[in-house]
Amino acid sequence: MGLRNIAYSLYEKRLSAALPKDRIPQHIGVVVDGNRRWAKLAGTPTADGHLAGAQKIVEFIDWCAELGIPTVTLYMLSTDNMNRSAEELDQLMDIIGDTLDRLACSRPGGRPVRVHPVGQPELLPESLAARLRSLSDDPESVADDDVAFAPDAEDETLTTKTGSIRRITSKMVTRSAAEAPAVHVNVAVGYGGRQEIVDAVKDLLNEAAEQGRSLSDVSGELTPGSISRWLYTRGQPDPDLIIRTSGEQRLSGFLMWQSAYSEFYFCEALWPDFRRVDFIRALRDYAQRQRRYGG
Repeated sequence: MGLRNIAYSLYEKRLSAALPKDRIPQHIGVVVDGNRRWAKLAGTPTADGHLAGAQKIVEFIDWCAELGIPTVTLYMLSTDNMNRSAEELDQLMDIIGDTLDRLACSRPGGRPVRVHPVGQPELLPESLAARLRSLSDDPESVADDDVAFAPDAEDETLTTKTGSIRRITSKMVTRSAAEAPAVHVNVAVGYGGRQEIVDAVKDLLNEAAEQGRSLSDVSGELTPGSISRWLYTRGQPDPDLIIRTSGEQRLSGFLMWQSAYSEFYFCEALWPDFRRVDFIRALRDYAQRQRRYGG
């Protein structure tokens, strides 16, 4: 190990030790950005950048487990990303599928990982959509957790004018505190923040229609909470901190509703180059802020 690496290791340990335990975020959202630029700078195919980014995701979940962060949401593929070339998308879909399998089987620090997809699987290739459905339906997803997520059986299928569409969502179920805690990883694949809100309102109106309630009744009772209960992430806490890599300073539609009171941290490092010390710096910055929740 070179002197530079030794210095960074010591610096990282010092930063970690100084983090106040009561200021660790309970839910972190990450816009994993910069894979393609990383590959371009390295002079390698785009797929190599996505592979490096996938490996970083696995490392990142390890870091979260070590620090006791219970919930992570990863922005892996937006609806806008679906406009990329067919060749890149085919490679990316395979990489995402393999990454999901790796996460589902991993136990960072001895803790199970529960993978919960959010988004629109009908936009994805059937092979990847099937993997997402299997993760959402896996009965193991409610085992070994003090707070677990399980599929919301009451609205697994949404009937629209164009047919029945299954939307992958999750909700919380309370588990015994004596059971081993898990790291809950939401993967946003085929996800669009605007569409999530549109779908939530549609579901709310569909429920009201089934109950025989008028539009006047619905509008009179409409609250932020009544919309929140139909979001893809319903039942989960909103993110405390959202990190975006690659130097871009925008959300690109990520958790638009849920991030109303989140803190944001923008990092220059491209996602494959994102280091543990960069993560610790983000947590230190978060710990030093005074959250106002709009006040």
